Amino acid sequence: MKKPTVVVALGGNALLRRGEPLEADIQRKNIATAAKTIARIAEDYNVVLVHGNGPQVGLLALQNSAYTKVAPYPLDVLGAESQGMIGYMLIQELKNLMPSRNVTALLTQVQVDPKDPAFANPTKFIGPVYEEAEARALAAEKQWSVKADGKFFRRVVPSPLPQRIVEGDAIETLIAQGHLIICTGGGGIPVTWDGQCLTGIEAVIDKDMSAAYLAKQIKADALLILTDADAVYLDWGKPTQRPLRITSPDELAGVQFDAGSMGPKVEASCEFVKATGGMVGIGSLEDGLAILRGEAGTNIVATNTVNA
Repeated sequence: MKKPTVVVALGGNALLRRGEPLEADIQRKNIATAAKTIARIAEDYNVVLVHGNGPQVGLLALQNSAYTKVAPYPLDVLGAESQGMIGYMLIQELKNLMPSRNVTALLTQVQVDPKDPAFANPTKFIGPVYEEAEARALAAEKQWSVKADGKFFRRVVPSPLPQRIVEGDAIETLIAQGHLIICTGGGGIPVTWDGQCLTGIEAVIDKDMSAAYLAKQIKADALLILTDADAVYLDWGKPTQRPLRITSPDELAGVQFDAGSMGPKVEASCEFVKATGGMVGIGSLEDGLAILRGEAGTNIVATNTVNA
């Protein structure tokens, strides 16, 4: 029997957790934990894995700016570096768990519109967290935009919508050959296309938006968004906060979520469900398979399924 296909979006904060030092050994330890969840899911599903890169690309940008004898490398190049780094670590851990399985990481470009309104309103968090005073000082020194992320502050950069996955055909070929494929890392390397040339652009694409776009393109059965929250909550941070267990795009219409974190996840989820009728699960890394089974996290399904 053919396995169903799931696109799994793994948050960058699941690989380097909030407040942890941005060190390779810590990232390896977290990736080893993530790989166990992915390997369990791969027993029942064809897995296409998309990972975040917010902490990692922010660290690369800091390291990049510390050497002043050359101009800093742009964010698209740093995004490519993060795909290689994270993809390598994921491949190694997954192959150690599944030595007979083909696991392949693909450097992936994603086309965006250079006139996307996101370039005028940066919202995508990258890099480590700072106390407000330090964040404001860094913003003044480096011409960053910074915004509150919970009780801390972080750098924010433009996050335009994906328009085309440049390596889409290669991804579908690898899936058809049975590979567990790691692709569109960090939302993809942001590029523009003028009809003749691909050109990198300064941005970090939201990985959940790219994962949903990819899931629609390959006609996946499900989209699983793994993050550092165990579910989608209404009234987050208030005494009345409560988790949503099963909901639909219609029920979520008009509900406001944070633009820098849960908002893109919910928006991407609703787009996928409306376009395909498939199911989306959102929740914590440890609950991955249970979320797909409807036993944990939040499930977003078509309206007629909820009302049936």
